[in-house]
Amino acid sequence: MRIISLSPEHEKLYCVCLEDWSEEIKEAGDHKAKWLEKMRDKGLRVKLALDDEGQVGGMIQYIPIEESFVEGKDLYLILCIWVHGHKRGQGNFQKKGMGTALLEAAENDARELGTKGMAAWGMALPVFMRASWFKKHGYKKADAQGLQVLLWKPFAEGCAPPRWMRNKKAPDLQPGKVTVTALLNGWCPAMNMTFERAKRAAGELGEKVVFQAVDTFDRSVFRQWGEPDALFIDRKALRTGPPPSYEKIRKKIAKQVKKLR
Repeated sequence: MRIISLSPEHEKLYCVCLEDWSEEIKEAGDHKAKWLEKMRDKGLRVKLALDDEGQVGGMIQYIPIEESFVEGKDLYLILCIWVHGHKRGQGNFQKKGMGTALLEAAENDARELGTKGMAAWGMALPVFMRASWFKKHGYKKADAQGLQVLLWKPFAEGCAPPRWMRNKKAPDLQPGKVTVTALLNGWCPAMNMTFERAKRAAGELGEKVVFQAVDTFDRSVFRQWGEPDALFIDRKALRTGPPPSYEKIRKKIAKQVKKLR
């Protein structure tokens, strides 16, 4: 196994989270590639794990917490750590220590950059980005919001734990219309997929539906909403993890349209 930094030859693979074989991931559009370009000078760090044959099997991406979707200072936040587990495409690389190797490489890199600690978000349930996995690697709970747990590992004394942002703006509604509001940061193909599906569904349901796109890459806009990615039908949030299908999103919007009659 070998850990390397992201290079131009692997950028396309990185932008689809190693799932270049997936037809579904194409629905995410080019938002991740645009996000990458904007983040190049904002401290984005990416490490890839290669097997002995040079195949990319895992990735980790992390950014200065000041550029992230949580409150904190002098820390790096892990946006995502992912080891490919599908039989298709790259193949299954899980249970081979790639995740641990990627995490250690990221922590060592962050230390060399002079940061005071590492933070990560995780889910309380045994699903993707498990909080329990980070705890096994020395991370402690700093904050929680629903099923999402914010964890951290300080490298030096005198640094404060990170906190979730809790200021939440409600979507603006238009009288006599169903308002679909989609927040988009660009960092996550799964969330980008949800955005594109909602946009397409709203556009196909006629003049009774208004689609509002909110660019949360803009820090001032993000701070109003308190979250980087979300989907609202009127003011009801639709769960976006895992990404809801186009059919489900369209059905939810159509149901609200019928209530207008």
